Amino acid sequence: MRWYYESVLGWPTAPGTPVRLRTGVRFDVLDVPVQAGHAALRRLGPPGATPRRPGFPVALRGGRMLLLVAAGGAEELPGLLEWLEWGSLPLDLTAVGAGGLMEAPLLPATGAAGAAGSAGAAGSADVGRAGRGSALPPPRPRDHDGRARRGAAVWLRPPEQEGGAETSLPALSAVGGTAAAPDLARLVHTLATECHRFRLSSRCASPRLARATR
Repeated sequence: MRWYYESVLGWPTAPGTPVRLRTGVRFDVLDVPVQAGHAALRRLGPPGATPRRPGFPVALRGGRMLLLVAAGGAEELPGLLEWLEWGSLPLDLTAVGAGGLMEAPLLPATGAAGAAGSAGAAGSADVGRAGRGSALPPPRPRDHDGRARRGAAVWLRPPEQEGGAETSLPALSAVGGTAAAPDLARLVHTLATECHRFRLSSRCASPRLARATR
């Protein structure tokens, strides 16, 4: 698995087990509750809706969703929330950037053998055949849901291999964003909206649950 991330995607890892990816080098991470994350992805539309807007990588870990964005996005988050007028509200929306670590999501079973094998022609060929437009196919729903519930990080939307994984990462349009990647400001606004809605719905549900258990 370490070989795949370092040699195929070019993402640096940290020593030790489990394999962890260094953030702030090739990508940053936005971390939100999984319910808010799913709602935001639905609002943003299906991945690959147009050829110039591929789906950006998204992972699950426990009850959290991890959305990969362009490196430097974590530093932009506080300013974006203020500019979008979300800065004064408590949102369960955090970012991991330079100097941080993200647990490397497990590879789907169908692609793990090729990716985790020895570096060389055979391993590269296996990875290249694993999926169309991606080095790995999406994990089977029953499989990744079960792993996520057990706390292991898994890919909901694996990184694209064709053209480089970074080309699909959300970035600020004014500082290097391209038409191939979603705009970071729109992504943050959508995530903040859904995090706020999820927080309000959770607060409303708590009194009802307390009354029901009396």
